[in-house]
Amino acid sequence: MTSSLRSEPEMLLAEFDEYATNYKQVVAESIRITGESSEYFAAYKADYIARKIAPAPGTKVLDYGCGIGLLSAQIRKRLPQVRIDGFDVSKHSVEQVEPALHSQGTFTTDQNQLLSAYDVIVLANVLHHVNPNERTSLLRQVSSRLARNGRIVVFEHNPLNPLTRHAVSQCPFDEGVQLLPVREARGYFGEGFEGVTRDYVVFFPRWLSWLRPLEGFLSWCPLGAQYAVVAGGRLA
Repeated sequence: MTSSLRSEPEMLLAEFDEYATNYKQVVAESIRITGESSEYFAAYKADYIARKIAPAPGTKVLDYGCGIGLLSAQIRKRLPQVRIDGFDVSKHSVEQVEPALHSQGTFTTDQNQLLSAYDVIVLANVLHHVNPNERTSLLRQVSSRLARNGRIVVFEHNPLNPLTRHAVSQCPFDEGVQLLPVREARGYFGEGFEGVTRDYVVFFPRWLSWLRPLEGFLSWCPLGAQYAVVAGGRLA
């Protein structure tokens, strides 16, 4: 992910090297209005994957754009019997991934070290850092590693949510990004994909946490801070 929208997909996240060592602090400042930490949002996504996808033991998961491994660590806590690999072009970010994750899978900046087929591929807040003209190309590249009957999960910021727009405006590595309307994100999964679903997620900040039990009933509501698109199959 990068604020300068580079032309080569594998260069998209290179500028994250600058923020790798203090990534959590930078994010914490930008999302202070929510009252939550970056770990909370990573855990939320991991819970969604565990519930929506329910990967079986032995499932191979790729966290594409893994950063320092926050989401991978949360998936590992909930699904200890799956293999989790991670890819990120930011070398310094990958170096921050905890040793326990490195010991059970591959975390790398070299796509040649990845497996050829994954049952689940996750792109969490990656696409909005990609030049809109290159998003289809990136998804084709990523989905080429999707196993038959595998699923790809895209989490993105919802531009309709005012708190989300505020958080993005406060984050230095989000400068200049173009957020994706949910219609755009769904539109990338046309021919070659099936069973495309969309859920809005993350509705209540910490000061309204007593309402969070209702979030499971609000996936239809377009005011969630983020959304998740899940697609089965792969691009031709």
